[in-house]
Amino acid sequence: MSPGGAIATAARKPGKLQRPAVLPALDGPLEGFLDELRGGRRLSDNTVNAYARDLADYRAFASGHGLRGWPEVTTTFVDAYFALLLKRGLSGATVARRRSALRGFHAWLARGAGDASGPLDELPPVRRERRLPRALSVEEVATLLAQPAGEEPLRARDRAMLELAYGSGLRVSEVCGLKRADLDLANRLVTVIGKRDKQRAVPFGRAAERALREYLDRARPLIVRRERHDFVFANARGRALSRMGFWKILRGHARAAGIAGRVHPHLLRHSFATHLLIGGADLRVVQELLGHASVATTAIYTHLDRAYLREVHRTFHPRA
Repeated sequence: MSPGGAIATAARKPGKLQRPAVLPALDGPLEGFLDELRGGRRLSDNTVNAYARDLADYRAFASGHGLRGWPEVTTTFVDAYFALLLKRGLSGATVARRRSALRGFHAWLARGAGDASGPLDELPPVRRERRLPRALSVEEVATLLAQPAGEEPLRARDRAMLELAYGSGLRVSEVCGLKRADLDLANRLVTVIGKRDKQRAVPFGRAAERALREYLDRARPLIVRRERHDFVFANARGRALSRMGFWKILRGHARAAGIAGRVHPHLLRHSFATHLLIGGADLRVVQELLGHASVATTAIYTHLDRAYLREVHRTFHPRA
């Protein structure tokens, strides 16, 4: 492709026939880098086209600011470009992708010039966006927990397992690793060893207690039989239930309950935390129940239900 071809094509706006003026000092190195991606690194056409689009925008910024060649680029110049991207309202993921494209391009230029560093080396690391965890609604949880009905031993196991997971907010590894001695049914408490070997006691409700008593008294002896272990939850062969086994069981009941989207074991933990906070629980208490080392980790759940927060504000604020 001729100098400036791929970049000019990527920079062309829909419905516009004119191309930006070819600037060999800018376009030549960009095309050389794209050729390296195609031939040297053998990247796919889609990936190279994505690089071309990102670099076309960068090239437009450079020419618009009178840049005569890429050696003139400084850290301040690149920082100004990223500030413009944020001002446009681009997502953090898009800005991170642009940054990766620019870093690769300037690293390629630096190698060609025999330099050890480029203008992006002194920029601070990208602070990645943290996705808010999804939570099921109270109604969806009720539908899910009602799904494993019946008298079969495995259905009793599933009821106890799901009730405990949602009722205590345990991690899936903590549920699967439970021993019978970890359960205090009389006081409705479960003791687990979480991350960093930190022990915590977590309460659970009456529904979980009833399901656990039924499972342990009637169903578990029929499932475990000749297997000798003290794990609370066992698979159909009587052996200790694995994390993958838990996930498959949960997925099956979620599908049967008609719950849309991806349902995974941690979703019950997210729902546990979210519903507690919506109900008015103190953030520090939820932190302790979840076994988070920092309250900042727990604080992410306070952003999950903005509609609820707005309703509380309208109800209680004197000037709402």
